[in-house]
Parts: sequence; C-alpha cells; structure tokens
Amino acid sequence: MIKLRTKRFSRGNSKQSSSNGSVKGDDVKAGNNNYCSGEIKWELRPGGMLVQRRENGGSMGEAVITVKVSTVSHWHDISIQSTSTFGELKMLLSLVTGLEPKEQRLLFRGKEREDSEYLHMVGVKDKDKVLLLQDPAIKESKLRSFLNRTISV
Repeated sequence: MIKLRTKRFSRGNSKQSSSNGSVKGDDVKAGNNNYCSGEIKWELRPGGMLVQRRENGGSMGEAVITVKVSTVSHWHDISIQSTSTFGELKMLLSLVTGLEPKEQRLLFRGKEREDSEYLHMVGVKDKDKVLLLQDPAIKESKLRSFLNRTISV
C-alpha cells in the first residue's frame, strides 16, 4: 500500500468547525477532526492503475469467490480471491490434484488461460466453471520415463 500526504487548497475551515463553530489548531494537527485526516491512502490495482483506496473495508474485487474446477473425472470447489491470477489458482489445484502447475492447462470460456491473467479481468465470477486438463506433452514424457524404468528393471 502506498501512502501519500496531500495539501489542502481551501481558504476557510468551514468543514472543520466543531460544535461551537471554531477549530483549534492542535486538533487539526493531531488529526482529531472527523471530516478529513489529511492523508489519502492509495492502492495499485492489478491492471497497473493507481487509485484511491476505498474506506469501506476494501474494494468489491477483493471478494472471495468459489470456482468449480472440472477434471476429466472429478469436480473441485476452490475458494480464491477474485483478484488472483490463474497461476495462483494452479498452485491451489496442485495441492488438491497432485499435478504440478506446469503440468496443468486451465480453460475458461473455451480458451486456455495464461498464468499471468487475472481471474476478474477475464470475467471469472462466483460459481463459474474452469476446465483443468493435463498437458499432453508432459503426460507422454512421464509415460515414456515410466516405460523405460520398467524395461530396464
């Protein structure tokens, strides 16, 4: 999180008045007013845009979603933040399925997704389905190494 201080360009203290209509200098310096703390909190969004942080506890994009991941024979319900990448989803799936992330291919809406793509930027929402396939080249190389080990023994 990036914190930047701003300067106020106002002529009067009309917004900062207390109940009796006056503002003490010590109250403003200490940040005791309820209207403005004088400090703006910034956040860097996944797309690279620098925006002001919302005060309501986070942005809507940081919600936890459940993605239904389908393998050939199983369904897995994975809970993940909507601002995560497909690479982070692969890491979670490696714990569940036993397939290494480099062996996995994730398809969403008929297209294979790169590890650096963000779920919310592609349009993944709560309860959406993602297809998990094992990379055929790696599957074949595993089979060949297994056959070579059994033949040599």
